[in-house]
Amino acid sequence: MANFRQLLDSDRAHVFDGAMGTMLYSRGVYINRSFDELNLTSPELVLGVHREYVRAGAEIIETNTYGANAVKLAGYGLETKVHEITKRASEIAREAAGDQVVVAGAIGPLGIRIEPYGPTSMDEARAYFRQAAQGLADGGVDVFLLETFSDVAEIHEAIRAVREVSSLPIVAQMVIDIYGNTLYGTAPEVFAPRLEEWGVDVIGLNCSVGPQAILSAIERLRTATSLRLSAQPNAGLPREVDGRKMYMCSPEYMAKYAKRLIQAGVKFVGGCCGTTPEHIKQIANAVHASSPGRSQVQSFLVEDRPVNVEPVPQAQKSRLARRIAEGKFVTSVEIVPPKGVDPERMLEGVRLLKEAGVDAVNVPDGPRAQFRMGALLVSVLIEQRVGIESVTHYCCRDRNLLGMQSDLLGAAGIGLHNLLLITGDPPKMGPYPDATAVFDIDSIGLTNMVTRLNNGLDIGGNPIGKPTSFFVGVGVNPCAIDLDHEIRRFEWKVEAGAEYAVTQPVFDVEQLRVFLKRIEHCRIPIVAGIWPLVSLRNAEFLKNEVPGISLPDHVIDRMARAQEKGKEAAQAEGLLIAREMLAEVRDVVQGVQVSAPFGKVQLALEVFDGLVDREEPDSRRGSPNVSVTA
Repeated sequence: MANFRQLLDSDRAHVFDGAMGTMLYSRGVYINRSFDELNLTSPELVLGVHREYVRAGAEIIETNTYGANAVKLAGYGLETKVHEITKRASEIAREAAGDQVVVAGAIGPLGIRIEPYGPTSMDEARAYFRQAAQGLADGGVDVFLLETFSDVAEIHEAIRAVREVSSLPIVAQMVIDIYGNTLYGTAPEVFAPRLEEWGVDVIGLNCSVGPQAILSAIERLRTATSLRLSAQPNAGLPREVDGRKMYMCSPEYMAKYAKRLIQAGVKFVGGCCGTTPEHIKQIANAVHASSPGRSQVQSFLVEDRPVNVEPVPQAQKSRLARRIAEGKFVTSVEIVPPKGVDPERMLEGVRLLKEAGVDAVNVPDGPRAQFRMGALLVSVLIEQRVGIESVTHYCCRDRNLLGMQSDLLGAAGIGLHNLLLITGDPPKMGPYPDATAVFDIDSIGLTNMVTRLNNGLDIGGNPIGKPTSFFVGVGVNPCAIDLDHEIRRFEWKVEAGAEYAVTQPVFDVEQLRVFLKRIEHCRIPIVAGIWPLVSLRNAEFLKNEVPGISLPDHVIDRMARAQEKGKEAAQAEGLLIAREMLAEVRDVVQGVQVSAPFGKVQLALEVFDGLVDREEPDSRRGSPNVSVTA
């Protein structure tokens, strides 16, 4: 029989399973049902999830009992079935585990506040926990897992309750925020000594945040206790879109952090919300690699899961990706798609860009909620009829999850590679404010989706065969009013798999420098947006009516003085400002994206005039590598 204490005493790291709720939800169980009741009503469903995790390489699987206490079950009229549910859950997990895998009896918080923050007494709380613990013990668990606790006082009562019914080992896991403290503000340096004093065997963290924040907190935790450590992060931070939480961190990213967690001293590593058997498979492989001398156990999912799918290296995805991977300065110009069905005028402008040696053409996807020819099809026209690479903007506003996956598979099949993923402007900004917006996910969720496709999996974790080879770009605003929030979103995008980022048009280089300093810990190649102003009215419109663009007063003043001299003088001043911005950002970014306002392609190209290319000249390029947005 499996023995948790043997794992505890070994010199190797070991693997927990992943999320139960995520898997049940993916199988059609709605969140308004009691997942714990499924142990009685659909045991084969729960058993199947356990078996997938065992096949994926989990050495410890958790019972489906996170919410199996009288308080939470009362909401479903099941408060009298606590013992029956927990005992049956243990038996189901034991059937899946066999003799080699450990069964952990999962106990979560009550979901109510206890004294001194609520009306429930310590004795009442302990009684609720004891009832659940008794059922788990009677069902034959090997270890107790107290998980996702925020209140130190509450987990103390859970520990006391377990000790009243069993002498089995206890793993005690707290939940933290992005700053590393519990939701009650208790620091790891405070709760770890208390948990150790109360007699637990392992101290750990789970849920709420992704692996990066868990790692930072583990580094603090290891200085505060001599006990073994555990970590079960979410598959990235939860993204809430229209009340729906999305957890889409890639298995490869989780595996990378599993290695780092082990290096930081973690003994037991697994996953929480959003993780799947594919995540655990990759984590198990990472644990094997980080545990020299360990006999490797073959892990697999179901027969149709992809095996040995290798993502396409960045430098092989596209010419633009290769140049960025090589550290070269890149250039592109944004061409607004036509409003009608005739693309010839647009394509004439694209031919000028190719002749000038620009690296790529950016194709926006319904900016400011305006309808134009579709960005995906325009990108195909550009690449097939002109022979220059496109950077396809793709937004979440107009398509649901199914439509986005279908579009992206089609784009990969036709040969598009460079993407810039954005959330999209709401319809109220455009000429049809009553149009329906979808927004199933935002740009962070979309980045996660594309990263999964690049790893051969759809959003549900199902294999798609050959992986896509998208070069994944995202937008960022260095001049955001709430810069802390913008940086958090940028961190999440990088965590989700972003490979480069394009900024909003830059008119204040100092703001850009501040932003770049703030993101040094998660830096990816940054392409700066450059916008040549054409008039004072254009400048005032961008400053006051276009979200995300910041024009300093001194820029407005310059445009006002020039406008007094006439239209041509104003456009010349706007061009001069753009050239100044390009020269100032040249040494701090990996490329520029120059806008071609009102389709003025020649104006965009003139921004590059006089810029000295410090690299070996490309034989086909007449201008430096630059990236342009309109």
